[in-house]
Amino acid sequence: MQTFNRRQTLALAGAACLALPAATRAQDSCAISTSASQRATTPEEALKRLQQGHQRFANGKPLHCDLRPQVRGTASGQAPFAAIVGCIDSRVPPELVFDQHIGDIFAARVAGNIINDDILGSLEFATRLAGAKLIVVLGHSECGAVKGAIDGAQLGHLTGLLARIKPSLQRLDYQGVPSSKDKALVQRVAERNARDAVAQLQRAEVLRALVEQGQLKIVAAMHDVATGRIDWLV
Repeated sequence: MQTFNRRQTLALAGAACLALPAATRAQDSCAISTSASQRATTPEEALKRLQQGHQRFANGKPLHCDLRPQVRGTASGQAPFAAIVGCIDSRVPPELVFDQHIGDIFAARVAGNIINDDILGSLEFATRLAGAKLIVVLGHSECGAVKGAIDGAQLGHLTGLLARIKPSLQRLDYQGVPSSKDKALVQRVAERNARDAVAQLQRAEVLRALVEQGQLKIVAAMHDVATGRIDWLV
């Protein structure tokens, strides 16, 4: 049987005390978003929460939460603190790259993270009716929809979707024939497309009113599929 002297016992007790706050913080972070916590969150705090979550993801230290209590806790209602408009790209799942869980964020996903009436209506619900304090338009590197728009690809209903990205290319000061083989151009168009989506949302009457009242923040960000890192375009 192992024995401990007084100094070892005190050291172990001290280590246990230091561990408790971290465990408590992890437990608190796994708690579901509630109406009360949502109301108490400012748009700036919502942005910080996503930034901190992404930092955990990027550092390989995500929270390990038991999702079953979150399922039970959100069964009768939800109170997400943020909404993400992202691409359907399989490499950029919003809940994972921001290290969020059930009931934390609304996620609208469409190729090229474009804004149409359905996405806009969804965001009006997420914010004005459901109380989210932040909208993030999340673009990403090597976006296939952006490449298709640059090359003028045509395919069924995809043609109309890509037409919504084309103006972001046209707004750039670009010389020569645009090509998706130009990686720098693809990145520039993807960033411009995300910023243009933010501008479009900020012009929408319902969302604009929330922004002017200080109840909502709308920002753009870019995810690098090679590194997993997100740059905030603010």
